[in-house]
Amino acid sequence: MGADIEPAIQGQSRFERGTDVIRTRGSSGIRVASILVGVIAVLYLARDILIPLAFAFTLALVLSPAVAWLQNLHIRRFPAVLLVMLVWVAVSAGIGYVIFNQLLQVVNDLPSYRQNINSKIKSLRTPNQGALGRAAQNVEEIGKELATSQDLPMPPATQGRNGRNNVPTNPLPVQVVEAPASGLIYVRELTQPLLAPLAILGIVLVFTLFLLVEVADLRNRLFRLAGLNRLNVMTRALDDATRRVSRYLMLQFLVNAGFGALCGLGLYLLGVPYAVLWGTVAALLRIVPYVGSTVAGLLPLLLSLAVFDGWRIPLLIFLLFITLELVTGNLLEPWLYGAQTGISSLALLLTTVFWATLWGPAGLILSTPLTVCAVVLGRHLPHLSFLHILLGDEPVLVPEAHLYQRLLALDEQEARGVADEYLKDNSLLQLYDAVILPALNMAERDRHKGALDSECEEFLFLSLREMLAEFSENEYGSVPELVEERAKTVPSGRVLCFPAQDEADEIAAAMLSQVLEQAGYATISFPLGSSPQTILDLVQPTENDVFCISAIPPFAFSHARTLNLQQRAKFPRTKIVIGIWGFNGDIERAMKRFEPSRPDNLVHSFAATLEYLSTTAMTMDLPVDSI
Repeated sequence: MGADIEPAIQGQSRFERGTDVIRTRGSSGIRVASILVGVIAVLYLARDILIPLAFAFTLALVLSPAVAWLQNLHIRRFPAVLLVMLVWVAVSAGIGYVIFNQLLQVVNDLPSYRQNINSKIKSLRTPNQGALGRAAQNVEEIGKELATSQDLPMPPATQGRNGRNNVPTNPLPVQVVEAPASGLIYVRELTQPLLAPLAILGIVLVFTLFLLVEVADLRNRLFRLAGLNRLNVMTRALDDATRRVSRYLMLQFLVNAGFGALCGLGLYLLGVPYAVLWGTVAALLRIVPYVGSTVAGLLPLLLSLAVFDGWRIPLLIFLLFITLELVTGNLLEPWLYGAQTGISSLALLLTTVFWATLWGPAGLILSTPLTVCAVVLGRHLPHLSFLHILLGDEPVLVPEAHLYQRLLALDEQEARGVADEYLKDNSLLQLYDAVILPALNMAERDRHKGALDSECEEFLFLSLREMLAEFSENEYGSVPELVEERAKTVPSGRVLCFPAQDEADEIAAAMLSQVLEQAGYATISFPLGSSPQTILDLVQPTENDVFCISAIPPFAFSHARTLNLQQRAKFPRTKIVIGIWGFNGDIERAMKRFEPSRPDNLVHSFAATLEYLSTTAMTMDLPVDSI
C-alpha cells in the first residue's frame, strides 16, 4: 500500500516542479524572442557596417589557407597576408578587366546582327489567321480609330466680340534644351555610380587585411568576452563554424568552376561567340543563389537570338543550362553542401529569402555562410538551440519518437518505413532495444495518463504485432559480437517468457522470444490472459529452464513482483529473470523491491538478457557457429 501511495506523493511534487519549470521556460522563451528581435533590428539598422564586415570575414576564410601555407615556408604573418592580398586583388582585377572588355566587344558587335534581331521580332508577331489573329486585328483597328480622333486638326482662330482673336485651347509643347555639360561634370556623372561600390570594396579589403593579421588577438578577445569558464564551448563552436564555412566555400568554388567550364565547353561546341566569357560569367554569377544561374543562362541565350538564324541553337542553349542547373542544384549540391554545412534544403531556401530581404543582394550572396554560423551557434549554445533545430539537417525526431508519432497518426506504412530504414544499418536486436521498446514505453506512459485513446491504442498494438510477424519471416543478425564471442554453449533447457500484466508486456515478451529463437534458444512465449499456474502445470518446468518475466514501465514492478513470488514459491530451483525494459535506475536498489524472493537477475534490455543467458545456466556444449 505504501509503495502505491509513494508514487502519488512524488507525482504531486513533480507536478509542482513541472509547473515551475514551465513558468521558467515561458519567461526564458520570451527573453530569447526579445533578444532575437533586437538582433534582427541591429542587423538591419547597422547593415552599412555589417555587410562589408561579413564580406571581409568570408574573404578572410577563403584566403586564410594561403596565408597559413606561406607561414609554413617561414614567412612572417604580415608579409604573408600582404602578399596574398596583393595576388588576390591582381587576379580579381585582371579577370574583371578581361570580362569588361569582352562585354564591350559583345555590345559593339550587336549592330551587325540587326537583321537577325528584326527577323526574330517579326516571327514573334501575332498571326493574321484564326480567332486570335482576328481579335488582334480588331484591337489594332480600334487603336487606330482612337489615335485618329485625337489627331483631328484644331479649328481656326476666330474673332471675338472684343476684336481679339481666340487662341486655340491646346498650346504648343515647349522643350527645354540644357546647355552641354562641361568635362568635369561629365566625368563626375560617369564615376558617381561607381563610387559607392568602390568605397564598399575598399572597406572590405581593409577589414580583410586586419582580420587576417590580427586573427589570434581577435580570437582571444572573443574568448575573454564569452568568459573563461566557457572556453571549451566557444573553442568547439569557433572551430566548427570555421571548418564548415571554409569547406562550403571551397566546395562552392569547385562546383561553380566545374559548372562554368561545362557551360563554356557546351557553348563552344554550339558555336556561340565568346564562349569562354559566358562560362566565366556563369561561374561567377552562381555565387548568387537561385538568381545567378538564371542570369548566367539568359545572357548567351539572348546573344544566340541575335547571332543565329532560326530557333535551334537558342533552344539547345536553354536545354544546356537547364540540364546543368538541375543536375548541379538537385543532385550534386545537396550531396556536397548538405553534409558540409549542416543545413536542410528548406532552411537554406528560407534563410536565403530572409537575408535577401534584410540586406538585399549582399544578403543573397552571404546567406549560406551566415546561416552556417547561426546553426553552429545553436548546436553549441543551449539558449540558441532552436536555431539548430529549425535550420539543421539532423533528424529532429529520434527513430523511436518518429515511430511512435506515426503510429499515433494511424500511419502504419510510414511507421514501418522507420523500422525498415533503421534495419538497413542495424540488427533486429538493436531495432527492438533502441526503437520499438522505447516506443512502447512512450505508449504506456501516455496510456496510464489517459492521453492515449482506445482507437490509437488498438491501432498501435495491432501494427506492432503485424511488424513482429513480418520480422519473424526474415533472417536478421540479432546476436551482438559480445554475446557471439562468449556464447560457447546454449542451455539445454527452455526460456519461458511471461507478460507481467498488459498487452505492451505481451508484445515485449514476443519480441524477446523472437530474438532468443534466432540466437538458438528453445523459447516459449505465453499469451496474455492465460493463467500462469495452469500453463506451468502443463509445461512442467525443470531446473534447466529459465523464467523470463516481461514488464514495461512505469507500472511494471508491482505486477512483476507478484508473478515472481508465485513462480518462486512453486519452482524454487528454476532461475527467474525479470526484464524491466527501458529501466535506467539502480539495478541493486531495484532488486531490493522484490524481497523476500529476489529474482536471479534484473535486466533492462534484450541484449543484457542474451548476455546473461549466454554466461549462466549452461549445461550443453555447442559450437558458436550454431548460434
